[in-house]
Amino acid sequence: MVFTIPEGLHPDLNPLAWIVGTWRGKGHGEYPGIEPFQFAQKVTFGHDGRSFLTYSSTSWIIDDNNEIIRPAGSETGFWRVKPENKLEVVISHNTGITEGWVGIFDGPKIQLAMDQGYSAPTAKIVTAGSRLYGLVEGELFYAYDMATNGHPLQAHIWSTMPRSE
Repeated sequence: MVFTIPEGLHPDLNPLAWIVGTWRGKGHGEYPGIEPFQFAQKVTFGHDGRSFLTYSSTSWIIDDNNEIIRPAGSETGFWRVKPENKLEVVISHNTGITEGWVGIFDGPKIQLAMDQGYSAPTAKIVTAGSRLYGLVEGELFYAYDMATNGHPLQAHIWSTMPRSE
């Protein structure tokens, strides 16, 4: 598949042009206190010509036959490219959590670390996080490590997603 810069993409976003679009795939998750699980995920990175990407992710818990059992996490946010290959990202979750992330990109590899978080009064408090996004053999690889409920930073979810749009 030949890659082209999306029409109307702000020039500041050219280094992230590879991620623009919709990706769909499956992943796995685990964390102390919960049973390991599988999920289906749809992630979309979009733009409107301004100097930020829009981001949305929706996931569903699935069974061994890839049938949807129930809705899972949803996120929405904005990604801003800064000088020296730096990123500033804001993500809000359906669970009442909003996080600020900072990171770097190097070609088709993005590493983010949680900078600050806010949790609504009834939401869990996430004390640390790291995210990795990368283009691996034409698919979007994603991993999220999290620290919450007194547990140290550790693997939580990971997925691979072919581009669907």
